[in-house]
Amino acid sequence: MPLTRDVRFAARSLARTPAFTIAAALTLALGIGATSAMLSVVNGVLLKPLPYANSDQLVVVLHRGNDPVAPGNFLDWRVQTRSFTDLAAAEYWTPNLTGADQPEQIHALHLTAGMLPMLGVQPLLGRVFTESEDVPGAAHVAVMSYGLWQRHFAGDRSILGRSVSLDGEPYTIVGVMPPSFQFAPFWATRAELWAPLAIDRSKASRTGNSLRIFGRLRPGVTVQQARADVAAVTARLEQQFPGTNRDVTVESLKHKVTGDVQTALLVLLVAVAFVLLIACANVAHMLLARGSSRQKEVAIRTALGASRGRIAGQLLVESALLALLGGAGGVLLAFYAVHALVAAGPAIIPRVATVTIDARVLLMTLGITAGTAMLFGIAPALRATRVDLAASFKDGDRASSEGRERHRLRDALVISEFALAVVLLVGAGLMIRTFEALRNVDPGFDPRNVVTMMVSTAGTTEADSTARQAFFSAAIERVRALPGVETASYINHLPIAGDEWGFSFFVEGRPRPKPGDVPSAVYRVVYPGYFRTMRIPLRYGRDVSDADRAGGVPVVVINEFMAKKYWPNENAVGKRISLGDSTWITVVGVSKNTVTQQWSAPPAEEMFLPFAQSPFATTPSSHFEYLTLVARMKCDSGSQCDATTLSPAIVGAIRDLDARVAISAVESMTHVVNDATAESRFYLVLLGAFASIALALAAVGIYGVMTYSVSRRTHEIGIRIALGAEPGEVLRFIVREGMSLALVGAASGLATAFVLTRLMNRLLYGVAASDMLTFVAVTLVLCGVAFVASYLPARRATRIDPLVALRSD
Repeated sequence: MPLTRDVRFAARSLARTPAFTIAAALTLALGIGATSAMLSVVNGVLLKPLPYANSDQLVVVLHRGNDPVAPGNFLDWRVQTRSFTDLAAAEYWTPNLTGADQPEQIHALHLTAGMLPMLGVQPLLGRVFTESEDVPGAAHVAVMSYGLWQRHFAGDRSILGRSVSLDGEPYTIVGVMPPSFQFAPFWATRAELWAPLAIDRSKASRTGNSLRIFGRLRPGVTVQQARADVAAVTARLEQQFPGTNRDVTVESLKHKVTGDVQTALLVLLVAVAFVLLIACANVAHMLLARGSSRQKEVAIRTALGASRGRIAGQLLVESALLALLGGAGGVLLAFYAVHALVAAGPAIIPRVATVTIDARVLLMTLGITAGTAMLFGIAPALRATRVDLAASFKDGDRASSEGRERHRLRDALVISEFALAVVLLVGAGLMIRTFEALRNVDPGFDPRNVVTMMVSTAGTTEADSTARQAFFSAAIERVRALPGVETASYINHLPIAGDEWGFSFFVEGRPRPKPGDVPSAVYRVVYPGYFRTMRIPLRYGRDVSDADRAGGVPVVVINEFMAKKYWPNENAVGKRISLGDSTWITVVGVSKNTVTQQWSAPPAEEMFLPFAQSPFATTPSSHFEYLTLVARMKCDSGSQCDATTLSPAIVGAIRDLDARVAISAVESMTHVVNDATAESRFYLVLLGAFASIALALAAVGIYGVMTYSVSRRTHEIGIRIALGAEPGEVLRFIVREGMSLALVGAASGLATAFVLTRLMNRLLYGVAASDMLTFVAVTLVLCGVAFVASYLPARRATRIDPLVALRSD
């Protein structure tokens, strides 16, 4: 068959030039491999449906797109809306699991009974809980994750019906979920146990917002229709209960999970596509050069009767074989790249752990391989078949010399390479500027040499409201007495890494705002010494102290932002606020602003109450059965220590008081800060890698074109030198030619980058998408690379012996 003969002929032809074949295949493998790896990430994160039955019908209903919902509102929404087959609620829970070697605080969720059936995922063992089990007073049951089952119970299949202790209460295990199950996919992503959420309608609050609401749309109902339905219901409820049903949003669960990273991943996909295009342009260069050296071969075949189409077809078969070699190498490279991406991907990127090269990605890679074969092969094939038979049979290099007309395709390829490289370099430069800006954010505290850990008394006698304060106080004194500890304290939730509670307050002397307009602040509870431990400066006033006890004058420390907002041009020390009751709390200190939930977010109101005076500290509430301990390590002046070396001693000191206390989330504050910037660092590394590859390929491209040009113009250069041209003149002539191509490419790339970088706005911080410093720096780098790539072959040209060059004619 003709195709079989063409394949054998192409294979023999490529085998005769192993250096060319290997270089071309490796270049393609680099482009195809990088593209396939990014396609795997985009496929796994954005394209694959969520692992629930008919996941496109699942939605999430929240306040302002992120904020939780009050139980009373959820109950009314479930009854009054018509767009959903069911609405279900979830509430975060961190119980202590006891009974193993060491107590462990685990991440869990309380769910209404309809939640797991709504997701449509069958348990691996047993069953899910029923409606009769999520009512107040029902027996405690729970469903556990596959990972928790394996870790704590070694996969024992007799786990069903067994009782485990959660916060000191017995729970009967009724089911185990399959290994791939995860819920919720955008919040509380580490949950590994689920128990019924019992809501007492008679006591359901409309202000204690703690629930995330999930729903399944009825068949044929769109998200837009559901939004209209919910808007009508919440408008009626807002009239009945002012300030409780504002800004309710309905969003598809898929978009909620992936919306924050969608732009970033698509930008990276475009970037890697540019790398592939540059790789194709480089291989096209190689094929053009190879085609020039095969002009006699093509001329002979043409003279013997081969049609232009037949010869072009055979050359395209060679390109296809090259593409297949590159594609095979690219898939192999992609497997390693995906493994590295999954390992390096920050936890903020959803579903990254499930990213793999599956059949869909392999099919897309096959399509890319076929596309690249046409992309880099068709122009050189057509160019190679356009031969002048008379000129091709002449001897000597001059007969095959190329005029300016024949350089145009190569020039266009070089210009396109540099244009694409510029776009990538500008993107990488903007990410570098962003990362530097994030690194320079002042968090308001000093994270160096600080270790943190969660200390939970849940399920122990120390959890009792009359005992917990004594335990926490005794434990912190033991920690402060340890060698190597400079100072230590507690806070309810760490800045950046911890949960964030908001609490409404009223300002003394101000009119009471309407319901729904009451101001709120981030609610922190601290022990004395917290500001010293975290090295948060106090702008005015004092820290909380051991004298600030229950029964004494209630006090609070607030941050600068809150002080300036509510008492502008005044000293806030001595002012008073209340937390909704008749008790007035005196401001005794104003602290420097610190970052809260997001590293780059502007400051927000924040208040710090002494633990002993907190409304929940001495009540049966479980809110303060746990606190986060922070301890600063003694280090030499100006040095940085590994604060986690203190961890074993601190854990031992606490467990000497009570071995049943669960200690978790042990990490350094430096690690917490690094996690806060991990997403930007991840994007920076990828964009930087793609830009570096693009720049290297573009440099190789212009170097190859100039080297080839010099080799084809040896005769011309020899004549110039023989007629008296100085080496410097020849050098400038060739460098000017190479630089002109690079500058045209740079200009095109800068114009394109000015438009495309607008897509990166959501990824940038502290720098504009049109930042002139970045654009100028990229231009200078590119010109430098182009100069070196042009200078090297130009310098070789100046060493041509004119006698040798003329004799070669």
